[in-house]
Amino acid sequence: MDILTVWKQYKATKSVELRNILAEHYLPLIKIVGGRLAISLPPHLDRDDLMSSGFFGLLDAIDRFDLSRNIKFETYAGVRIRGAMIDYLRSKDWIPVTLRQKIRKYEQAVYKLENELGRSATDAEVAEALGITLEELHTLIGQSNAATIIPLEEYLQTDTQEAVDANPADSIEFLEMKDMLAKAIDRLPEKERTVISLYYYEELTLKEISLILHLSEARISQLHTKAIFRMRTYLARNKVNE
Repeated sequence: MDILTVWKQYKATKSVELRNILAEHYLPLIKIVGGRLAISLPPHLDRDDLMSSGFFGLLDAIDRFDLSRNIKFETYAGVRIRGAMIDYLRSKDWIPVTLRQKIRKYEQAVYKLENELGRSATDAEVAEALGITLEELHTLIGQSNAATIIPLEEYLQTDTQEAVDANPADSIEFLEMKDMLAKAIDRLPEKERTVISLYYYEELTLKEISLILHLSEARISQLHTKAIFRMRTYLARNKVNE
C-alpha cells in the first residue's frame, strides 16, 4: 500500500497496526528534530529519553492529523515532536540554579547596555558591565547554550497548539510575532544574523554553518547563543512597551 492509502485506512479504522506502519514510515523525523534540539544539551541529559518523548509526539501527531487540510504531515508532525521534546526538557529542569542566576545577570547587562547605546553591545562592554574578564564571559556563554533552546522555540510558537491547529495566515497575533521576530533578527550583528538565518531558516547544522563561515563549530555555537540572548532582550523590551 502507498502511504496515502495507509492514512485513509487508518483514519477510517484507527487500527493500531496501521498506526504502527505510519509511525515506522515517519520515524526519521524524530532523529531530525531531536538532532537539532540537542545541539547544546549537556552530556548528562539522556538522548534516548529525549528521542522517546519525540516518539510519543509522533504518535500524537498521527492521531490528530486531519487529511482534509492542506498541510504536509511532516510539517505538522515536526511541531508535535518538537513540542513533546521541549515538554520533556522542561520536566528535567537541567540547568543549575547558579547558572540560571548568571544568565539572568548577563541578559540584564545586555538589555541595559543596548538600551543606553542604541546598538548591539560588544563582548568587552558586556564583560566590563558584569565585572568579569572576556575569558570568563566566553565561558559563561558556552555554558549557557542549553538555555537558548526552549526560549526561542516559545517565541517562534512552534510548540503551541495554536501555531499548529490555527491557520497562521488568519492570525493577526502570529503575523505580529513574525514581524517582531524579523526586526529582532535584523538588529543582530552580521555574523550572528547569518548564523540565525542559516540555522533556523535554511535548516543547516552547526557543522555546515561552520564550513560556510570558515569558523569552528564552537564559535558558531557561541554566536548562536549570543544571538538568542540578544533577540530575547529585544523581544522582552517590546513586550514591556506594548
